[in-house]
Amino acid sequence: MLADRILFLDGEAIVLDKPAGLPVDSPRDRSPSVESMLGELTFGFHRWPQPVHRIDRDTSGCLLLARNPGAAKRFGQAFEAGQVAKRYLAILDGVPEGEGGLIDLPLDKVSTRESGWRMIVREGGKAARTNWRLLDARDGRSLVEFTPETGRTHQLRVHAATGLGVPIVGDPVYGRGGPAMMLHAVALSLARGSKPPVEAEAPLPPRFTHLGFGE
Repeated sequence: MLADRILFLDGEAIVLDKPAGLPVDSPRDRSPSVESMLGELTFGFHRWPQPVHRIDRDTSGCLLLARNPGAAKRFGQAFEAGQVAKRYLAILDGVPEGEGGLIDLPLDKVSTRESGWRMIVREGGKAARTNWRLLDARDGRSLVEFTPETGRTHQLRVHAATGLGVPIVGDPVYGRGGPAMMLHAVALSLARGSKPPVEAEAPLPPRFTHLGFGE
């Protein structure tokens, strides 16, 4: 039940702790998705809320939904202007060099009939910038905090694999794959002028603590 995973709720916004494995948009096979469950999240409103942004199917954590068209427009504009603060935690399949910094690598989408589509670093692609910080390292893996300045598709996954040279554990496209991808949208914050900000933090999921990492 998604109604049990609400992190923030008021008349304009909902922040949902999306579970890993659940896509935001409805897949072609019509398997469960956030979109197919929006009727659970009306909380007394006649209108269904709508996702303002997307996070990958295998990524868990903070997902912002707007409860009316006016809020959806304003929140969407805030995302486009880079005014939404987002923080992610990831377990990497190795330990990057250094303690932190800025990854500034443009991304472009490529597609082949054999392997489908993916994002690559390419000069002339869309600007993509990610701040990162090493939080912990043990047993050949590392816990890293990512605070993206832009919101490109698969940005953190490519920036980890190519920018740091160390992919996210469980990444099926840019890493070695596995039972679960270790990427979690832990916090989201959005200022709203005179209104209180939208702020939420999603607890670290069990798959992180099972690998020995806690925040």
